[in-house]
Formats: sequence, C-alpha cells, structure tokens
Amino acid sequence: MATETTKATDIERPRTAPGRAAVLALLALGAASCATPQEVEHTRRVAKDYESQVFDLEKRVQELQRQNAQLTERYNRERRSGLVNASADSTLSNRLEDLGERIANMDRPMKSIERFDVEGGYLLMIQDRILFDSGSAELGGEGQAALVQLAREISAAPHGTIFVRGHTDSDRVSKPETVAKFPHGNLQLSAARAVSVAAKLVEETSIAADEVVVMGFGPHKPIGPNNTAEAKRLNRRVEIFVSDRDSQ
Repeated sequence: MATETTKATDIERPRTAPGRAAVLALLALGAASCATPQEVEHTRRVAKDYESQVFDLEKRVQELQRQNAQLTERYNRERRSGLVNASADSTLSNRLEDLGERIANMDRPMKSIERFDVEGGYLLMIQDRILFDSGSAELGGEGQAALVQLAREISAAPHGTIFVRGHTDSDRVSKPETVAKFPHGNLQLSAARAVSVAAKLVEETSIAADEVVVMGFGPHKPIGPNNTAEAKRLNRRVEIFVSDRDSQ
C-alpha cells in the first residue's frame, strides 16, 4: 500500500511543564510587585492563551497517534490476509500501460466518469472534481451519489479484487489548512481520498472490505504531463480497477 504513516515515536510531545512554570512565575511576580491591574490582566491572558495552545498541541499529538495506530493495524491486517503483495501494483500497471495512449487519442473530451475495458478487468476513472473539494478527502454529495451507483454496478456482477488508486497533479500542497491535514503532501492526500472512495464502496453494497486494496500515488503516475490546466485536471483522479474473478 503506497501510503505514508507517522510514527508515534517521531512525535515530540510539547514540553508543557517549564512553560507553565514560567507563566506561573510571571503571575507571582506580578502579584509580588506593584504591577498595575492592566499588566496583571495581560499576564493572565497570556497564560490562558498558552494553556489553550498546549491543549491544542496535545490533542493534535493524540490524533496523530490514533491515525498511526489505525494505519498500522490496517497494514498488518492486510499483510496477514495476503492483500499486500509486492507484485500487485506491477501487474496492474502492466495491464493499464496503454491507457494513457488511449486517453490521448480520444476524439472527445473526457467525461467525469469513464470506463475502460482492459486486460483482466475494467477501470473506472473518476475525476476528482465530482468527488472532493480542493485539498479535501471528504466526499461531497455528488461524489457520494456517483459512488453508490458505481458500487451497485460493481457488486451486481462476479469480480475479483478491487483496486482503488488515488492520484493528484504535480502542484504541491500549499494551503495551511491542507498542510495541517496532510503534512506528507500529495501522497497522503491521494491515499486518504482512495480510502474514502473504498470505504463508500464497502458501505453501500455487499463488497467485502478484504476484497478491496487501497493505493495512493500522489503525482507519481500521471496520465500525461502536468503542463496545462486541463492536463492537471485529468491527472487529479481516483481509479477503481475491478479485476475479473479468474484473473488473480
């Protein structure tokens, strides 16, 4: 699974005690001296702001540790079930190697959702614009409705493993709010989007979770060069490759 995780051991907890002691010392100093009421009030506000920052940092650490535990547990579960296979992406890439040329030779604009029949199954290519807002991995209403319909179509016929692959363009994650959610950039964003799509497929149908493999590639497997706005739009996508039952 081409995702990145944050180890809990890599996160340094905020050193709260010395800072709190310093603030308390300031309060004591203000009380012991002839500080004006305005100065005392300012010191209290500083102390309150600091406590709030410490609380927010501790919550962030806990959230990162929770995410790390979830990702580690998922990886171990998939490894035990045999879903993490070093050759899986290589085999799939070989099956899809001519797709970029086929798209380049299309005599019409790409639709928001396209189906391509390829060796060993078929690929559903979904443009990110109908699934997610910019910099988000939360499915919008249009994206949820589209995935419900696709999930029903997939589950209605026999199939093998389903590969959900997230992709981005080459533009770096730069908005502060997006960087805060995805500190590992496009790779993490693409993986999170793939997880959201895979989860929706499982929630809506009889597709079992152990039939789905999630992959995130960031900008590393583009359809074409990221040299125009239109090319970048095509590269921002989620692919659902549905393998034939007997092709594994």
